[in-house]
Amino acid sequence: MSQNRPGSENDFGGGGSSSAGTGSQAGGGGYSAGTGSSGGGLSTTGGGAATGTAAAPSAGGIADRAKQYGQTVADAASQAKDYISDKASVVGDKLQDLRNVDYAEYANQAKDYARQNPGQALLVAAAAGFVIGLLVRGGRR
Repeated sequence: MSQNRPGSENDFGGGGSSSAGTGSQAGGGGYSAGTGSSGGGLSTTGGGAATGTAAAPSAGGIADRAKQYGQTVADAASQAKDYISDKASVVGDKLQDLRNVDYAEYANQAKDYARQNPGQALLVAAAAGFVIGLLVRGGRR
């Protein structure tokens, strides 16, 4: 079966049809192996449909390609598993750190900072209040 449409490319990157055996070719970009007007061996031609006996893809080639794809998927899955495990351990460490936090100490540090920098503390509080107000009011629109 031949398909001489743009975009109907085979594994070799060319368009057209593939044939093996004896026959002649004329026209679009096909590949031919065997004897005929294109000569012996594998060659590319200017175009057209090929006539002759079509060769079936070898089962060994498909099996090898399937094994390669399977190995690629297995490698990607292994990398994803390692990445997720690393990130899960980082998140677990952060959660443990949050459990061990003394919030009273943070409150005292914030009070000391506000006493030392009152203008900046007012600006931060105003900005935080504005953002919270937008979030609360945005749900009622």
